[in-house]
Amino acid sequence: MELSALFFQTLEVTLPVFAMVFIGLGLKRAGWIDGAFVTTASQLVFRGTMPTLIFLSIIRADLDATLNPRLLGFFALATLGSFLFCWGWARLRVPHAERGVYIQGAFRGNCGIVGLALAAGMYGDYGLSAGGLLLGVVILTYNALSVVALATYQADQRADWRSILAHIARNPLILAVVAAVPIAALELRLPGWLMTSGDYFASLTLPLALICIGATLSLEAIRDSGRLATGASLLKMVTVPILATGAAWLAGFEGRELGVMFLFFASPTAAAAFVMAKAMGGNAVLTANIIALTTLMASLTVTVGAFALKVAGLI
Repeated sequence: MELSALFFQTLEVTLPVFAMVFIGLGLKRAGWIDGAFVTTASQLVFRGTMPTLIFLSIIRADLDATLNPRLLGFFALATLGSFLFCWGWARLRVPHAERGVYIQGAFRGNCGIVGLALAAGMYGDYGLSAGGLLLGVVILTYNALSVVALATYQADQRADWRSILAHIARNPLILAVVAAVPIAALELRLPGWLMTSGDYFASLTLPLALICIGATLSLEAIRDSGRLATGASLLKMVTVPILATGAAWLAGFEGRELGVMFLFFASPTAAAAFVMAKAMGGNAVLTANIIALTTLMASLTVTVGAFALKVAGLI
């Protein structure tokens, strides 16, 4: 396949996702949607439509193909490695008080929305089901490691692990995975009308979620991004995806497994990072700047990265 055709094939995957983000930004600036809409829609996605999407994707999946303990284990190790790399870099380059926020912004990706949307666009049902299973690992590792970083560098902050574990156990996305895997393993069939209704409901997930991401973007935050926000953003969108994807390739992953992991590694900083930083007394402004800048950068870095991997014949 010619390079130009391969590049446009890559754009067919990435452009629809980031177009929805920029549509959300435009709708918010035009006054068609407001903060109340974003709050309600985000809760609907998190509590209802996304768990439904993940549940249906997994029960339809061939678990022999998608449930890969080696892939899940490697992703957890790569996340830990990325976290430790960002921590080491922050110790050398970042003021003590800002290190926790910097580390979280540099390793914690928005896999649940952007990563899953990209995986679905590139690999269809496999991307959704494999991505859904990976989200179980994402939720556990990202929450735990973020708390460690923030608690270490924020004065008078201690990690309440009982509360964190209870929050993870009640996470609707975790519950969706836990409920779906035995149904898929036993090959149980749900009534057709229930599956169709579930599909209608689940189809709201990605458009709503991406529009909400766009609506929360702050152009002012992007303009005000200083050295720390820019540094963390470059780590998140360039350095970490290159190192983690390279390590995955060296570990023997290729094709769609490597592709899904790259899309997760290359996702922009998660909006949940802002919530956690604010709750633990971190620099919420710096976090917001990192989220805005990485989301803007992602349209370029993800496209270029996916194209390069396709040209190399790795995905």
